[in-house]
Amino acid sequence: MSYHFPKLLALTGMLAVVFPVFANAQTAHEAHGHQHAMPGQTATATKQGPHGGTLQQSGSLQFETVVSQGGIQMFVFDHNGQPLSVERGRGAASLRIEGNAKRYRYDLLPDGKGALTAPVNLSQIAGRQIEIDLQLVGLPGIGSQPLNLQEVTTVPASQQQLASAAIARQKICPVSGKPLGSMGDPVAVDVNGQTVYACCAGCVSAIQSNPAKYASGRPEITVTAATDADAPLIAKQGKCPVMDESLGSMGQPIKVMIGDKPIFLCCKGCIKKIQAEPAKYLAMVYGSQATPEITVSAATQADAALIAQQKVCPVMDEPLGGMGTPIKAMIGDKPIFLCCKGCIKKVEAEPAKYLAMVYGQGAWNGGVGSVPAGAEQVREGIFKVSAADAPFIAAQKRCPVMDEPLDAMGGPYKVDANGKAIYICCPGCAKKIAAEPQKYLTVLAQQGVDAPSLR
Repeated sequence: MSYHFPKLLALTGMLAVVFPVFANAQTAHEAHGHQHAMPGQTATATKQGPHGGTLQQSGSLQFETVVSQGGIQMFVFDHNGQPLSVERGRGAASLRIEGNAKRYRYDLLPDGKGALTAPVNLSQIAGRQIEIDLQLVGLPGIGSQPLNLQEVTTVPASQQQLASAAIARQKICPVSGKPLGSMGDPVAVDVNGQTVYACCAGCVSAIQSNPAKYASGRPEITVTAATDADAPLIAKQGKCPVMDESLGSMGQPIKVMIGDKPIFLCCKGCIKKIQAEPAKYLAMVYGSQATPEITVSAATQADAALIAQQKVCPVMDEPLGGMGTPIKAMIGDKPIFLCCKGCIKKVEAEPAKYLAMVYGQGAWNGGVGSVPAGAEQVREGIFKVSAADAPFIAAQKRCPVMDEPLDAMGGPYKVDANGKAIYICCPGCAKKIAAEPQKYLTVLAQQGVDAPSLR
């Protein structure tokens, strides 16, 4: 079996880009089937260690393994539970993610704080079960003969990741029916000990005034027959999103209100589909319009990386921040930062023009643009991604070499394929891209993905 040796698993930079794997994430470690390979000795899991990890007993020694988003730590204790020095110890951790055959090897070295540590960023596999094979040497009572242990645990998810997963599951605001994130950062509302997310501060009071109505986190759905007053909206929508039939072809259209957004259906038989998947049909009716929704807010500290990347206002060509806190204009799912409120009308009048200026030609309607070549290498020719890569990572989704999600192996990383950026799940895939760049560009093209140019 081949091994890859990445020193750090890279962050993707968005969270917006958030994964359902966190839905069942556990913040406590679970250990199963610990083993010690030395003849005549057995390693067994006993209890939680003093550092919050799991303890294994082997002979007269106890070993505590702590797995966090910041890496792997190993503490050693005598039979009385007193800590032992690990300064002369060394080790290796071979990590395998649940559902994946690949293993990743990391060195365990003394950290000067009483532990053998492998500092590796595991945040992108939070909530995933991992299996770790540990090999230790040079510890008190062990000497030069290797000691082998095994740990099965779950990488804990952060509160931010758990919140992102909850937002991804809820999808839409229960008051307005708008997608969460379309009006800026969703707002958490406590409803009898349960968190419900609203699209904006304006919807919070509605949830608080009627908690029983909104406790499910789903928008209220009401059904009526359309009236003459709805004629302009029916004409604009044109077809039923469920049956793709012309509205009116099967009698008077049915009007379904999802929060404050109406959807018109060809017949009563389509109502159950809308009730089962309101977010899907809202996106079909409102997400397919030629002009995306434009929302405006003040930039926050969370936008600092994107502001640094964009640098100047596309309207005035002035440095962002030179006229106060930048203005954040969301054109669909793409942010553009402006130097002042006076530039908002320009962007609203010609959104395609300013999207192209910030993201490159073709950014309109989600098309291809360009990204920086990359400044921080993890290996030769393999670069960490930046905030500018986030829209293209979201579009590509999977590694063309391994057909794995881009974050499955600690990625995504970025490589140059004939002047185009291809995102990969782990550094081990870079050689395949380098050997046959056009092959993998073609693979992406067949999936409807047009890789961005490198600049």
